[in-house]
Amino acid sequence: MRLLIAEDELDLAEALTVFFEKNNFTVDTVNDGASAYEYATMEQNDAMILDVMMPKMNGIEVLQKLREHGIKTPIMMLTAKAQKDDRITGFNAGADDYLPKPFEPDELICRVRAMLRRSEDYTPTVLSFGDISLTPGTGMLECGGKQIRLSGREFQVMELFMRSPKIVFPAERIMERVWGWDSDAEINVVWVHISNLRKKLKSINSQVTICANRGLGYILENKHD
Repeated sequence: MRLLIAEDELDLAEALTVFFEKNNFTVDTVNDGASAYEYATMEQNDAMILDVMMPKMNGIEVLQKLREHGIKTPIMMLTAKAQKDDRITGFNAGADDYLPKPFEPDELICRVRAMLRRSEDYTPTVLSFGDISLTPGTGMLECGGKQIRLSGREFQVMELFMRSPKIVFPAERIMERVWGWDSDAEINVVWVHISNLRKKLKSINSQVTICANRGLGYILENKHD
């Protein structure tokens, strides 16, 4: 699942990013409303979390513009304001849920998952390609009854490939989507994770593998095709 978090409190934004990534979400994080709107219109997200009070454009304004733009992605609003009128404003603008600060991370993730279940655009939990399936809720990769658990980053890389099979992803694009454009990690971390995924695919006897397309990037392929 791909999640956009827009939160101008940097410590909170970082904590939420780590928390959701540990729960097998792929997370993009921004710290102002203008960036949130730009990301939301350029990238396909399964859900969004918007703080109400943000610089450049507040969360309600972002929400209104996205709905006017025809974007139906489930959106959770976070705010220090707990007044009924503020919640009504958010819901009237098109919010799917509203959570006042402070909150428990476990409640937040339960609410996000509930939004996804209610969404008309909600996609099946299990992703499939060739002879393998990937379950976001557990991080398990399965082939013919054999299962193996993926690490958080391995899961995010594999999810990226399985959502767009037979599409070539340059290493830089994988780096940006999984580690983030401002990550301190080196580009060779992409190769390390792809190598680990190849080994895990082989360990469960899958006919699916990640192939290198020289000079272009990596692609998920089924040997039987």
